[in-house]
Amino acid sequence: MGIGMVMLGIAGLILPIMPGWIFLIPGLIVLGDYFPPIRRLVEWAKRRARKAGVPVAGPGEPTSRPPSSSS
Repeated sequence: MGIGMVMLGIAGLILPIMPGWIFLIPGLIVLGDYFPPIRRLVEWAKRRARKAGVPVAGPGEPTSRPPSSSS
Protein backbone atom coordinates (compact mmCIF):
# COMPACT_ATOMS: atom_id res chain seq x y z
CA MET A 1 0.00 0.00 0.00
CA GLY A 2 2.80 2.41 0.89
CA ILE A 3 4.71 1.78 -2.33
CA GLY A 4 1.57 2.31 -4.40
CA MET A 5 0.79 5.58 -2.65
CA VAL A 6 4.36 6.83 -3.14
CA MET A 7 4.27 5.94 -6.83
CA LEU A 8 0.89 7.64 -7.23
CA GLY A 9 2.27 10.67 -5.38
CA ILE A 10 5.30 10.88 -7.68
CA ALA A 11 3.02 10.65 -10.70
CA GLY A 12 0.89 13.43 -9.21
CA LEU A 13 3.94 15.63 -8.79
CA ILE A 14 4.75 15.19 -12.48
CA LEU A 15 1.23 15.31 -13.93
CA PRO A 16 -0.80 18.50 -13.54
CA ILE A 17 -4.14 16.68 -13.07
CA MET A 18 -3.79 15.73 -9.39
CA PRO A 19 -1.86 16.88 -6.34
CA GLY A 20 0.93 14.43 -5.60
CA TRP A 21 1.66 15.39 -2.01
CA ILE A 22 -1.72 14.03 -0.89
CA PHE A 23 -0.52 10.52 -1.77
CA LEU A 24 3.22 10.95 -1.26
CA ILE A 25 3.22 11.99 2.40
CA PRO A 26 0.91 9.20 3.69
CA GLY A 27 2.81 6.68 1.55
CA LEU A 28 6.10 7.70 3.15
CA ILE A 29 4.54 7.47 6.61
CA VAL A 30 3.31 3.93 5.88
CA LEU A 31 6.71 2.90 4.49
CA GLY A 32 8.43 4.45 7.52
CA ASP A 33 7.09 1.57 9.61
CA TYR A 34 9.17 -0.85 7.53
CA PHE A 35 12.25 1.10 6.42
CA PRO A 36 14.39 2.96 9.00
CA PRO A 37 15.83 5.50 6.49
CA ILE A 38 12.32 6.57 5.52
CA ARG A 39 11.34 6.75 9.20
CA ARG A 40 14.28 9.12 9.81
CA LEU A 41 13.15 11.25 6.86
CA VAL A 42 9.60 11.46 8.24
CA GLU A 43 10.87 12.33 11.74
CA TRP A 44 13.15 15.02 10.26
CA ALA A 45 10.19 16.50 8.37
CA LYS A 46 8.07 16.49 11.54
CA ARG A 47 10.80 18.31 13.49
CA ARG A 48 11.10 20.94 10.76
CA ALA A 49 7.31 21.40 10.68
CA ARG A 50 7.16 21.81 14.46
CA LYS A 51 9.92 24.46 14.31
CA ALA A 52 7.89 26.29 11.66
CA GLY A 53 4.86 26.30 13.98
CA VAL A 54 2.81 23.70 12.12
CA PRO A 55 0.83 21.41 14.45
CA VAL A 56 2.08 17.86 13.88
CA ALA A 57 0.65 14.80 15.60
CA GLY A 58 3.02 12.15 16.85
CA PRO A 59 2.14 8.59 17.83
CA GLY A 60 -0.86 8.64 20.15
CA GLU A 61 -1.33 12.41 19.93
CA PRO A 62 -4.46 14.12 18.63
CA THR A 63 -4.11 15.79 15.24
CA SER A 64 -5.41 19.16 16.39
CA ARG A 65 -4.39 21.48 19.19
CA PRO A 66 -6.87 22.71 21.76
CA PRO A 67 -7.85 26.37 21.28
CA SER A 68 -5.54 28.83 22.96
CA SER A 69 -6.93 30.94 25.76
CA SER A 70 -5.65 34.35 24.74
CA SER A 71 -7.73 37.43 25.41
